[in-house]
Amino acid sequence: MKATKWVTTAVALTLMGSVAVGCGKSEETPAVSPTDGTKGTTAPASNKPQEIKINFSAEPPVMDSSKATANAAFTFISAFNEGLYRTDKDGKATPGLAKDFPKISADGLTYTIDIRDNANWSDGTPVKAQDFAYSFKRTLDPATKGQYSFVVAWIKGGEAVTKAKTPEEVKKAQDALGVKVLGDKKLEITLEKPVAFFTQMLAFGTFLPQREDFVTKAGDKYGAEADKVIGAGPFILSKWDHGQTLELVKNEKYWDAANVKLTKATVNIVKDTNTGLNLYETDAADLTEINRDQLTLYKGKPDNLPKPELTNSYLMYQVKKQPALANKKIRQALGMAIDRQAYVDTVLANGSVASTGLVPGGTSDGAGGEFRKTAGETQPKFDAAKAKTLLAEGLKELGLTALPKMKVNADDTETAKKSLEFILAQWKQNLGYVAEANPVPHALRIELSSKKDFDIVLSLWGADYNDPMTFLDMWVTGGEFDEGDYSNPEYDKLVKSAQTETDTTKRAKALVEAEKILMDDQGVAPLYFRTRAYLKKASINGLILPSFGQEWELKWASVK
Repeated sequence: MKATKWVTTAVALTLMGSVAVGCGKSEETPAVSPTDGTKGTTAPASNKPQEIKINFSAEPPVMDSSKATANAAFTFISAFNEGLYRTDKDGKATPGLAKDFPKISADGLTYTIDIRDNANWSDGTPVKAQDFAYSFKRTLDPATKGQYSFVVAWIKGGEAVTKAKTPEEVKKAQDALGVKVLGDKKLEITLEKPVAFFTQMLAFGTFLPQREDFVTKAGDKYGAEADKVIGAGPFILSKWDHGQTLELVKNEKYWDAANVKLTKATVNIVKDTNTGLNLYETDAADLTEINRDQLTLYKGKPDNLPKPELTNSYLMYQVKKQPALANKKIRQALGMAIDRQAYVDTVLANGSVASTGLVPGGTSDGAGGEFRKTAGETQPKFDAAKAKTLLAEGLKELGLTALPKMKVNADDTETAKKSLEFILAQWKQNLGYVAEANPVPHALRIELSSKKDFDIVLSLWGADYNDPMTFLDMWVTGGEFDEGDYSNPEYDKLVKSAQTETDTTKRAKALVEAEKILMDDQGVAPLYFRTRAYLKKASINGLILPSFGQEWELKWASVK
């Protein structure tokens, strides 16, 4: 999701977990096709209408795979479109629009991929290799302003496209890009350097195909309305009543339509969990997220599903808009003044764990171990007295008598609002500092963050792939998602060295040292590693709650 991506307290871009955090503890095996590479079986026939109703807590931002950064958007994009590969119930890439896994050159740079003969867009038009080449080039084009363009820039020549200044320079760089169309159904991708998890990344939303004729005709409205999106996935986005309801219907032109059992999924935007629970209990919803109080009512019941994620929550500071936040001691004070354990116990109480660093537990260290065990606890512990001392020292260094009053942005969901209340209360109690809560709609929070129009923002980030780099390369100076403008040359040096280091042990060590620097600087202040609690009707089979990539996967779902 971004080498960094933005998500919120309600909806976060999540990613592939290790076995420990693997598949949201889903007890059911999804139906799969023989080409999926999994051991599922086709779902039994059912006379019950194959329709499902889902509560969703956030209005999806634009559903343009070149521009999307939020989990809410990628969840729907993955339903109506598909990449060369699709992520299965175990968090592994399985052939999607590709016939098989790629042929990879000995040096790990060149991927040759055959596209299925029966891969079609939902209007019946064949999916071609050109659709992928166009998508990659469009994402890299600076005019598109795609924040995730940096992952596509792993393709040879990709960075040159992103840095081109004129349309002529862009076109020249695009023509030299390491993507070759070897035929309508054959694609060759050459990388700048080996990326061990690149096949998995080809299942990620930013690498999905796009139809040039459709994008051109839709213009600025592309991805903004139901009739302004098109895909080659299991479903079609048939309805989008903004802020209220979205509907997905089965795509009969999908290559694997025979194994898609659902005919319709209705998604209702429900920000209040009490309303969501009422819909669930009156059979107006089959899947809903619940809060801590509701969780106690359903503890131990079969429809209670925990969803562990490789997702962290943190506070990000805009150091240029608020110069006081450029002071290291002030950032340390703000982070140290929050009792993170009390936060997860009293506000969340859903299985989420107080953070001990930036990278969530369960994330691989890239060298055969788990990053949190390799790195240990790198984040300063809660210490109200020390925080107060650091604040005083920081203010003295700046010649200030008090911190300026600042706004803290967050989503306007119930959980996000309660989180703001807790954090601001901690600052008032432990530092004597009064900040202003600023809950806003999810899409607006993301927009303000991308424009760097905030003082402090409460965010979440979900992994795009199971490696610490997906969390750590976010904060390199000038990075697409370094929206707080944090900068530390030594940190940059360590992360960039890890990006090219082939010795996995040395690479892991560099990333651990980088996290230690970031945590000492409190460039961002992590709060918790997220687990979410869902209720799912027993009649729903094969629905996956992934630990990464999206909120839910419907391809293999059915109604018993």
